[in-house]
Parts: sequence; C-alpha cells; structure tokens
Amino acid sequence: MTVAVEKTEKPDGPDESGASGAVERPAPAKGVRKVSRSVVVGVVLVVWLVLFLVLRGRQTLALGAADLTDLHRWFNDVNDSIGANRNSNPLFLYFFNEIRLVIDTLVTFVQELISQPSADRPVPQIGWLGVVGIAGYVSWALGNWRVALLAVAGFTFLGLQGLWQESMDTLALTVSAVFVALLFAIPLGVWAGLSDRFNRIVTPFLDLMQTMPTFVYLAPLTLFFQIGPASATIATLIYAAPPTIRITAHAIRSVPETTVEAADSLGATRRQSLTKVLLPMSKRTVVMGVNQTIMAALAMVTIAALIDAPGLGKTVVQALQSLDVGTAFNAGLAIVVMAIVLDRVTTAASGRAEAARRSKNRFLTWRRPLLGVGAAVTAVLVYLSHTYIWAAEFPGEAGTGRAISSGADTVTTWAQDNLSGITNAFRDAITNGLLNPFQTLLTDSPWWLVGAALIALGVVLGGWRAGITTAVCVGLLVGTGVWSDSMTTLASTVVATVLVMLLGIVFGVWMGRSALVDRLVRPSLDAAQVMPPFVYLVPFLALFGATRFTAIVAAVVYAAPVAMKIIADGVRNVPATTVEAATSAGCNTWQIITKVQLPMARGALTLATNQGLIYVLSMVVVGGLVGAGALGYDVVAGFSQGQLYGKGLAAGLAIVLLGVMFDRITQAAARRTSA
Repeated sequence: MTVAVEKTEKPDGPDESGASGAVERPAPAKGVRKVSRSVVVGVVLVVWLVLFLVLRGRQTLALGAADLTDLHRWFNDVNDSIGANRNSNPLFLYFFNEIRLVIDTLVTFVQELISQPSADRPVPQIGWLGVVGIAGYVSWALGNWRVALLAVAGFTFLGLQGLWQESMDTLALTVSAVFVALLFAIPLGVWAGLSDRFNRIVTPFLDLMQTMPTFVYLAPLTLFFQIGPASATIATLIYAAPPTIRITAHAIRSVPETTVEAADSLGATRRQSLTKVLLPMSKRTVVMGVNQTIMAALAMVTIAALIDAPGLGKTVVQALQSLDVGTAFNAGLAIVVMAIVLDRVTTAASGRAEAARRSKNRFLTWRRPLLGVGAAVTAVLVYLSHTYIWAAEFPGEAGTGRAISSGADTVTTWAQDNLSGITNAFRDAITNGLLNPFQTLLTDSPWWLVGAALIALGVVLGGWRAGITTAVCVGLLVGTGVWSDSMTTLASTVVATVLVMLLGIVFGVWMGRSALVDRLVRPSLDAAQVMPPFVYLVPFLALFGATRFTAIVAAVVYAAPVAMKIIADGVRNVPATTVEAATSAGCNTWQIITKVQLPMARGALTLATNQGLIYVLSMVVVGGLVGAGALGYDVVAGFSQGQLYGKGLAAGLAIVLLGVMFDRITQAAARRTSA
C-alpha cells in the first residue's frame, strides 16, 4: 500500500531536524474527509439536548439539603468512631496525635512569640515595635531599602486598622506552615531534579495537589487531626509544598550540563556537585519557589478559618456570614497588605542574589557594616517591645480601621441605592440567559445522559485516556451521593470559565499585540494573583448581594489574570514574519487576529482554559460562603453541623473529581492542539 505525499510550505523557520523550507506530510486518502472536532462536539451537544427534552426530570439523583445517603452516614459513623477512640487507638496515639502535638507546639510557640500572651505575661514576647523592626530589617537584608520601607509601612498599617493580633495570628500560622513545608519540599525538589524516576513518580501527585481547591484539604484533615490551628497548619503546609518541590526540581534540571561535567572532571563528588554547583546556581529560582509557597500558604491560612484557625480569615468568614461588608473589607484589605509585603520581600530576595553576584565585593563593602548597625537597632526595638507595654500593645483605638469599615459600608449603601438597577440587570441577564438554562440542562437531565455526554466530550477533546478518566470520575461522582449539587457547581464553573475566556481573549490579544499595553496591564495582573480568594468576594457581595452570581463574578475576576497572561504570551510568540506575510497579503487587523494569531496560539488558548477552569472551580466553591450553594455550601455546612459532616466530606471528594476531570480533559486537549 502506498501513501500519497503532498508538499506544504512551512510559515517560517526550520523544522525539528534543522532543515527549512518544504516539509512532507501524508496526504489524506482520496474520498476520505476528516471530520473536525468542533463538528463532533456539536453533534454530541445536539443529541444531548434532544434527549434532554424527551427525558427531562427523570433519574436526576436529586438530594435534599438535609438528606443523607448511606455513604454520608458511613462517613459520620467513621468520624464518631475516630472521635471515640482517638486516645486509645495506637495509630492515633503514636502517630496522628504525635504529629498534631508537634505542629501545635510549633504554632503555639510562634503565636506566643508575636501574637498571643504567654502563660506568665499579658502580652506576647515580642510586641508590635519589635515585630515592625524585625520585618524592616529582614526585608532590607533580603531585599533593599524600598522593600524595607514597604514592610514597615505595611505592618504599621495592620496595627492602625485595629487588626494587629489577628494579623500576627495569620503570620504565625503562615510562618509555621512554610517552615515545615520547606523542610521536606526543598529536599524532595532536589531529589526530583536529580532523579528522573522519582520525578516521574512525584509529578502526578503534585499535579493532583495543585488541582484540588483549597476547600478540599480541610475536611479529611479534621478527621485525623481535629478542628483547630494544628489542622489548619497541616492543611496549609500540604497545600503550599508543591510549588517549591516543582520549581526546585526545575531549577536543578536547568543548570547547564557543561557546568556539571566540568565539576565532575575536576573530581567533585556527587555531594560536592550538589552543594557547590547545583544549589548555588539554582538559588534564585528556588527562592521564587519559596515565594510561591508563601503565597499559597497565606491563601490557605485564611480559608482554614473554617476549621477554627485564628487570624484575619476568621474575621472575614464571620463578616461574610453576617453580610457585614465593612468589617469584611477592612480584614480583606489587611490580608492584601500582608500578601503584598510577603510577596515583595521574597521577590526582592531572589533579585538581590543576582545583584550581589554581579557587583561582587563592591556590593558587600558598604552593605555589611550597615547590616550590623541595623541588627543592633532591631535588637533594641525587640528589647523595648519585650519590656514596655507601650511598645508591646499597638497604640491607638483603631480609628483607621473604623474609618475604612465605615467608608466601605457607605460605598456599599450608595452602590445598592444607585447602581442596583444596573447590577441587577447585569446579574439577571447572565443568570437567566446563560446560567439557569445550562444548570437546568445539567441538573434535570438523567444522570446517565450527562455522564455519557461528558465522557464523549472527554474522548473527542482529549482522547481515549481523557475519556477513561472522565468515565471513572463520573462513576465516582454518582457514588458520592451529591450528583445534583455537583452539576450545579459544574454549571457555575463552566459559565464563569466562558466569561473568563472572553475577557482573556480580548485583553490577552491586546497585550500580545502591544508591548505598551502589556507593560501597563501586567503589573496589575501580577498584583491580582497575589490576593487570596477570600478577598474577591467582598466587593461583589456589596454589589450583588449574597447570591450564586456573586461567586461567579468573583471567580471570573480571580481567574481572568492568569488566562490573560497565557493568551498574551501565546499571541506574542506567533512569528512576526507570519504576521507580516498576512499584512502584505492585504489582511486587516481583524483578519490577522482571527485567521492568523489566534489559530496559531491554540495551544495557549487551551492551556488558558485549563488554568481558568481550575482557578474558577476553587473560587466558585469558596462562594459557598456567600450564597453560591451546591458543593461549597455542603462543605461549609459539614464543618458547622455535625450531622452533615459525612455529606461535606463527600462534597469535598466531588470537588476533587470535578477538578481532576477538568484538568485531564483540558491538558490532553492542549497537548493534542500543540502537537
């Protein structure tokens, strides 16, 4: 059998073998017409819609808010059994309880150091003046004087808001979690960087851990470590460790092979190559991994307020549940300030290492004496804050915080009085025109019809492996007993992702085509990605009230920055010669975008969809705090109502399954698109 071959001209550049010009590709056999994926997707959706109209309302697996399945009751029984035998079962007595004791001891130590009064003192060991001094000195030592000034101003502002102790509790949990996470994350990252086998083993676990929304970590950990700061810290360190592991492994693998070979030729042992070559040359990238771990830890610590973690997160949760927008905004602003300070300090630390390497001794000549003076001044401030009440308790009566809360309440009232017509019209248009019909299609279709449609879409978009993964996830979703709530969450997630991609394409193309726009917009997108998810709920709660639409809008704003940046990079990477060729052929701007740049950036578009879905899912679930219902509400209710614990645990499992299904389909689609 012979295969016809046709010659096609490549748009630009050499092929993978290094040759340029024409390449040979198998031509389709005569009489065979390839059906595009979009047509197959359309057929699947049409068949689904027709069967929905015929079978609507049958076999939907709907479950009431207070109803439980056998699985939920079994989870409740397991929880009760663990609680009754926690202090007698050897597994808990000598393993889980010991871990909890160690973590609890560490957290208590840090809290008594900077936030909570210790046993024999009415104030912490180090008061506000000492903490501000340490923050300024560490920021200067790791970064520069500008970062130090930002740190001092930021920490002082936390006190002026009247949230000093809450902020220090949040900082204590974050520091404890990051410290423990780095103890095992960096060695694991080095191991993954040195060993291909270990890297292949650990990568799927890291993918799963980074796919799961933050909510999911809470319920199972409370089963083993109870509710409290220890569980919150353990959940935080587990959630925050993957970025450092992954980035450290990448840094080790990125060291040029010639450098390692040169060290080996000089007789360096494996340990010397690691400590003298690989780690020093990876230092800057590893610090970037630490930065990502700190940001992840701060986001998780605030959400861990749902399992009684102290700090700013608890203030935000209580305010959201009581619809107190002013208090929520004040505490949310404090979280943003702390996130910005921690982000800038660690980012500056990675840059300072590079600056020191370039300037060498000249950089250190004047810096070392000043660091010594700064250390002495900081020691004096710590002594004063340890000794005197005025330097230990933050002065003032939180007038700034009250003013911020009052201003937020005033703006909320004004917005509700004057903008309600616009906001309600926008909310109703999206809800009635897009969300309700799609949610009805998902929740009122027979479960097996929805499952078959999802599996078919998984096969068409991602291939057979993605289809098999989808089938497994659908089966397990049915088994969780929260199928209807899962479909409600799925509807909100898909609608929010569509809006994210619309914004991502518009602004991403704009940024990709204009370097000036990219320079102006990208810093705002970077800053938006620093903020924990909780913060996004507050302004939209003021505009739209406690509804599921609030969670959707917050999810769109939360996920849009990452989609915009990925699409912008994809558009920018389209070869300039291809764009010039299209321009010389008479294409206008619209044609260049739609016929050249977006088609050639399909891989970036699919990757943006993948990341957008994961970000949206995590935010939609958090929206259970402000009326989003569905799986988010089930998880929150499981923490607050003992009889619903099993259902909350099942809802957490359902969130994981949705995340895995989304991730596998979109990742496989991205690989097929870019292949």
